[in-house]
Amino acid sequence: MTNSLYQKENLKNLNQLKNIAPDQLQAFSEFNKAVLKEGALSKKDKEIIAVAIAHVTECPYCIDSHTRSAKAEGASLDELVEAVFVVAGVESGGAVTHSTHMQNAVDPEASDVLYGRSNLKKLGKLGKYASDGFKGYSNFSASVMKAGKLSGKFKEIIAVAVAHATQCPYCIDVHTKNAVKAGATNEELSEAVMVTSALLAGGAYAHIANMIQSFGD
Repeated sequence: MTNSLYQKENLKNLNQLKNIAPDQLQAFSEFNKAVLKEGALSKKDKEIIAVAIAHVTECPYCIDSHTRSAKAEGASLDELVEAVFVVAGVESGGAVTHSTHMQNAVDPEASDVLYGRSNLKKLGKLGKYASDGFKGYSNFSASVMKAGKLSGKFKEIIAVAVAHATQCPYCIDVHTKNAVKAGATNEELSEAVMVTSALLAGGAYAHIANMIQSFGD
């Protein structure tokens, strides 16, 4: 067995699924194809979103595959880098917004409602007790979301997709509203979320290659 757990040649193990789980394999293939086809979002846009979500799932097989597909659809390296920085911004934002639960935990008068917009008023406490870090986060978040090679609207669509992958309700709420304000349609947002769904499934699918490798060693 190689010392590296990630080898491209491991993917050949997925060929065994034709015999082990043919129905599931076919259904996944059809699901993935349907999600990534041209729609309200272009194939290029969807592959850029896929690259972003692959960095949430941290699946190297998915990063490799969808980076190549995005490039084939015309995406530039600058565009892909900006998309991945959106991931970094949303993931850091998830930690910041969920700090409201920490504040609730130390506040005996806090509401028992775990997820409510009213919780966000407690973000001021994070800014108070960790002012330099909070300022750094705020500047970073603004930087990654501003228009560049990718439009501000498309970055917000990516952010909505990422927020569904990280399952942060605060992030879903704020970035959906920002996306709509920037002109995103329900169809575009829905298609972006379906890319997230396919990539979450795809990360598990691709890692079956490692399971089969380990089982055979």
